[in-house]
Amino acid sequence: MSSTYGENLRLTIFGQSHSPAIGVTVEGLPAGFPIDMAALQAFLDRRAPGRDKNSTSRREADAPEFLSGLTGSVTCGAPLTAIIRNTNTRSGDYDELQYKPRPGHADYTGYVKYGPSRDYAGGGHFSGRLTAPLCIAGGICLQLLAREGITVRARIRSIADVTDDAPFTESVAHKPFPAVSDEAGEAMQQRIAAAKESLDSVGGIVECIVDGAPAGLGDPMFDGMENRIASAIFGIPAVRGVEFGLGFEAAKLRGSQHNDPFRMEDGKVVTATNHCGGILGGITTGQPLIVRAAFKPTPSIGMEQDTVDLRTMENTTLTVRGRHDPCIVHRAVPCVEAAVAIAVYDALLQRKKEM
Repeated sequence: MSSTYGENLRLTIFGQSHSPAIGVTVEGLPAGFPIDMAALQAFLDRRAPGRDKNSTSRREADAPEFLSGLTGSVTCGAPLTAIIRNTNTRSGDYDELQYKPRPGHADYTGYVKYGPSRDYAGGGHFSGRLTAPLCIAGGICLQLLAREGITVRARIRSIADVTDDAPFTESVAHKPFPAVSDEAGEAMQQRIAAAKESLDSVGGIVECIVDGAPAGLGDPMFDGMENRIASAIFGIPAVRGVEFGLGFEAAKLRGSQHNDPFRMEDGKVVTATNHCGGILGGITTGQPLIVRAAFKPTPSIGMEQDTVDLRTMENTTLTVRGRHDPCIVHRAVPCVEAAVAIAVYDALLQRKKEM
C-alpha cells in the first residue's frame, strides 16, 4: 500500500490537502510511553505553513487530535490514530487545474492513474500537506529514540547556489531559519526572496545526522538501512535524490581514499573517518548516520507556463493561482528528521526482536 510504511512500526497516512482532516494511524508503539505533547507540538510548528515570510500564506494550527491509542498522554498499546483538521483551504483557487496539469506536479500522472475523479484541490493526496501527519509519527519516534540515547538532527545544507559549510555539531531546531551559519542562512533567504519576487521558486538540500544508533541495525540487500531511510524520505513530496556519507562524491575517489579504517577506541570498534555515513552492507556501524535529501524547486510558480488541456488534448497555457511556498526546504527540515526517525526506530524494534 502506497500510504503505509514500516514492518515493526507500521504507519498509514490518510487525507488530502483540502479534505476536512489529514491524519496517521501508527501500530507497534510500545505501551506505557508518555508522549510530551508540548514537545510534539513544537516539532509540528517547525513544519507548519504560514509562519514566516519564506512560506505560503496558508496558515494552519496543525494541532493534532488523538482519536485512539492513548490513555491521557500515555500510549496504551492500541493503534494510535491522530488527525489534523484543515481549516484554511481555498479550493476555488484550483478549479483550472482539473484539466490543466501544472508542469512539475503530479496533476497529470494523477489524472492518468485515477481519472477525472481524483482530488486535485491543493494537490490532493500528492500534496506536501501530508507531511504534517508524517511529522506526528516522526515526532513521537524522536521521543522514543531519545529514550534509547539516539538523537536525530537536520539542517539546511544548501538553497539554490548557497551552501552552508559550517560544522554541524548540534541541533538548529531552536533557530527560525535552520541553517548552522547565520551568514549563509541570510544569503539563502535572499535567494528565496528573489525567486518569490520573480514569481519563481528555488530548491535545496537537507542534511540529517543520527547520533547514538547502535551497530547492527538493518539488513543486507533490500532491507538495508539505506533502503529503509530512503523509502521513508521519498515519501516527502519534492525529494529528487538521497545520498549517504560522501554520496556521489565517492565516485570521484579511489578506494584508498574512501575506505574508513577500523581501530579500537575505549574497547569498541570505530572508524577513523565516516565516509560511508555510518552504514556498511546495509547495516549500521555504530558511527553517526549521515544522509542528505535533495529537494526540487516548488513546482507551483506564479509565472505563465505551457501545458495541455486534457479535455481537448490541445496545447494551452496556465498561470497557477493560490498560495504556495517559493521554497519548501526550510519547512522540509523537520520532515526529514521525522522520516529518518521513523526508519531508525522501525529498524531498532527489529533488532530488539532478534536479540
